[in-house]
Amino acid sequence: MRILVVGAGATGGAFGTLLQEAGRDVTYLVRPRKQEVLGRDGLRFISPTADRTHPVKTITGPDASGAFDLILITVKATAFEGVVGGIGAFVGLETSIIPILNGMAHVDRLEQLYPGQVLGGLARIVATLDGDVVRQQTALTSLTVGGLNGNAVPAEVAQELNVPGIDFSLVDDIVGALWEKWAFIAAAGIVNCLFRAPVGRIIDAGGEPRIMEAISETEAVAAAAGHPVSDAGHGQAVGLLTERGSAFTSSLYRDLSAGLPSEAEHILGDLARRARELNVATPLLDLTLIQIRAGLQG
Repeated sequence: MRILVVGAGATGGAFGTLLQEAGRDVTYLVRPRKQEVLGRDGLRFISPTADRTHPVKTITGPDASGAFDLILITVKATAFEGVVGGIGAFVGLETSIIPILNGMAHVDRLEQLYPGQVLGGLARIVATLDGDVVRQQTALTSLTVGGLNGNAVPAEVAQELNVPGIDFSLVDDIVGALWEKWAFIAAAGIVNCLFRAPVGRIIDAGGEPRIMEAISETEAVAAAAGHPVSDAGHGQAVGLLTERGSAFTSSLYRDLSAGLPSEAEHILGDLARRARELNVATPLLDLTLIQIRAGLQG
């Protein structure tokens, strides 16, 4: 299959490298500056087990490439709208599209544009972009995919993605899995952004009850939407967000603290909107959004 990876950042660069190393036909859709760097230096991916650099195929927009068989969208939500309108030239009638982003708004948007061709995707990887180098901090590299609206994942798509280095799995309820992850990252975002500190310091300051309230809020929205968080998912969230002495901070908080574009509206704003539609009270979520939005205006 011809695979188009939209974005060559931490997630796209890592998964794209592993697919390429397994002999898959991978092309990256990137900005012109990124194309220049990759053309000159190649794509360098440093994982806990290897440091390698590969030449890669890149495009910057519609050209003679035609339709791809599989499109992986790996950009952050802040860049999503900028790329979603530009992939149309690469989508054929048999193209499968897997967005790997947090939240759910992107799934709804793609389903409107390409009904029946979108699959749910959930990646777990701890990686960052250091300049133009992809650095992976832990060995965790998993990709979970599932069909939407009763559609099955094509067998050839599953076969293409099941490669060494990627812990690949298919699930029946990918929407539930996406909501479960969303509930957690939203709770983490509330906790860190509202109290402006790592988890351990928040607990030391007496904030553990508020942490539990934040978890309850986001999980209540998921439940009202028809996707209750599993006991295992709840336990994991509580464990990570109430660990004494923990230096854990959410990526949303880190981006905001660094003055970088953030996924605040995609993760928190969209969840608050859905909470209102479902008549679920989310006072801590609402306070966090006020703080973030007021700070951005300042």
